[in-house]
Amino acid sequence: MHTFFQQLINGLSLGSIYALLALGYMIVYGISKLLNFAHGDVYMLGAYWGYYTINYLHFGFITALITAMIVCGLAGVIIEAVAYRPLRNAPRVAALITAIGVSYFLENGMSYLCSSDTRNFPQVIKRKTFDLGGVTISNIQLIILVTTLILMLGLMYIINYTKTGRAMRSVSTDYDAASLMGININHTVSITFALGSALAGAAGVLIGLYYNSIDPLMGMTPGIKAFVAAVLGGIGSIPGAAVGGFLIGLLETAVQAMGFSAFRDAAVYIVLIIILLVLPGGLFGKKQVEKV
Repeated sequence: MHTFFQQLINGLSLGSIYALLALGYMIVYGISKLLNFAHGDVYMLGAYWGYYTINYLHFGFITALITAMIVCGLAGVIIEAVAYRPLRNAPRVAALITAIGVSYFLENGMSYLCSSDTRNFPQVIKRKTFDLGGVTISNIQLIILVTTLILMLGLMYIINYTKTGRAMRSVSTDYDAASLMGININHTVSITFALGSALAGAAGVLIGLYYNSIDPLMGMTPGIKAFVAAVLGGIGSIPGAAVGGFLIGLLETAVQAMGFSAFRDAAVYIVLIIILLVLPGGLFGKKQVEKV
């Protein structure tokens, strides 16, 4: 039983990172219907921003986290304006290929600027562990869980109770109708990319703190897994994306605990295939009927 609860805590900590990434995927796809495969690399940018600001500018954790969100949010806006906006009315495959190209550009650009070596992320917070009846939890895990929860609630508030959120929901429903109602489509899409990228930046700092290592290719696999989490929870559902992220984290941890560490990535993709076959809309997704 102790082992079960220990792995549960570990899975929730890892799942928090996937949840933040999945939320970013979800809101961008919900607005622009674009699979932003560069999202994982924005997460990598956040990790490197945290690394350099903590090491060389001596930022604290909160300052590094907030500035990483700001910088990654700006990066998301620039990527959308330069790479995606000109292709908004182009075939979907053109935007998809562009997203893959942006991903490779960010990965290889960071490798060129900072080398491809793995770096140790500075432990700006001294690690402490707490024993809860035989189950240990670290202050780092608590910080990750609390930060993720705060950011999720903040995103839900923005989308459900602000003017910007109403504009985002309108644009996600119908571009043309939203435009006729006076909503600035470009401005709304830019804000969406900024929010999604800011969440990715926060996740990058948190994962650096959790695993204590970063590299230019670190965003590739987590980015894909975050997409799986968004599909698992249901594209278009904020709670669904969060739940999907937590479930993917728990699944990975369970597979590792059973001694199959080499198959943890395969297990995630198997779950994706099963979900697409059995429940294409995801756990919280809504069935949508398209007019022919």
